Amino acid sequence: MVEIIRTNDVVVLGFVQSLLEHADIPVLVADGHISVLEGSIGAFPRRMLVPEDHAAQARRLIAEAGLAAELRHA
Repeated sequence: MVEIIRTNDVVVLGFVQSLLEHADIPVLVADGHISVLEGSIGAFPRRMLVPEDHAAQARRLIAEAGLAAELRHA
């Protein structure tokens, strides 16, 4: 799995997750539980992971959606 996004913005996470799932790209949002435990104060961002063989396609879709600034560099 490759991390493509790390953010506290649940709107961005939801949008990107929906975008990737619609393109049949498996998505794992990691660290969601710790984010809830810490009271959602933003101390622990959530990470979005995709399989390595889907990473290039996922990055392209995210960039085309206007969210290139959210992408983690490989």
